[in-house]
Amino acid sequence: MDHYGLVALLPMKAHSARVKSKNFREFAGKPLFRWILDSLLDVDEVDRVVINTDAREILTSHGLNDGDANGRVMIRERKPEICGDLVSMNLVLGDDVAAVSADTYLMTHTTNPLLRPESIGRALSRYHRETNLGTADSLFSVNGVQTRFYRNDMTPVNHDPDNLLRTQDLETWYEENSNLYIFDRKSFEKTGARIGVQPCMHETPPLESVDIDNSDQWAMAEALAFYRDSKRAK
Repeated sequence: MDHYGLVALLPMKAHSARVKSKNFREFAGKPLFRWILDSLLDVDEVDRVVINTDAREILTSHGLNDGDANGRVMIRERKPEICGDLVSMNLVLGDDVAAVSADTYLMTHTTNPLLRPESIGRALSRYHRETNLGTADSLFSVNGVQTRFYRNDMTPVNHDPDNLLRTQDLETWYEENSNLYIFDRKSFEKTGARIGVQPCMHETPPLESVDIDNSDQWAMAEALAFYRDSKRAK
C-alpha cells in the first residue's frame, strides 16, 4: 500500500436531500464540488484528494476522472453498505482511512465552497503545532459566536437579562461549522470518528465558513462568492 504525508478526504454522493444535485450544480460559474477541490489542490502539502463517491459517472460528465491533477485525485467507489442519506459519515471516512495510508488526514465537504487554500494551510499549521506539543490529537473548525441565546421556554442561556452586557463582552460560544477536520489514523481508531479524544478548535474566517445545507444557504454562499470575485477583479 502506498503511504502519503497528507491525504484530503472529500466524500461526495449523488443524492442530496434538501438541494437537488447540489454537489454538481453550477455555483457561481462552476460545479459546486470544483470550488473546494480546487482549493485543496492549491495546498502544496496535500498529496492526494480522495473522493469516496457513488457518483463516478456524474464526475466524469463534469470532466473529473481518477488520476487527474497529475495523479493527485483519487476516486474511490463507495461500497453499497455505506451508501444512503442515513449512513454515518464516520463510516465513510473509516473506509477511506483503512484503504489509503497517510500520516495525516484532512476532511472537508463540497458544501464548503468558500474555504480558501490559505485558511486550510493555517489550520494545518495549527494542527501540527498542537500535536507536536502533545496538546491535541485532532482539530475541527468552528465559528466563534458572541450573541444572546435563549431556550425554547425563553430562559436565557448565556447571559443575565438583568445585567445587560454588550454582546462583544459576552463569553464566546463555539459552533462546529463542518468546514474541516484534521486527524491521524491513531486518533480516528480511538473514537471511530473524525474528532479525537483530545481535539482543538480552530476558528475559520466568517466569510469562508458557510456550510450549504439548504437553498437559503446556497443563495447566501453564492452571493458571497460573486462578491469575493468582484473584489478581486478591482
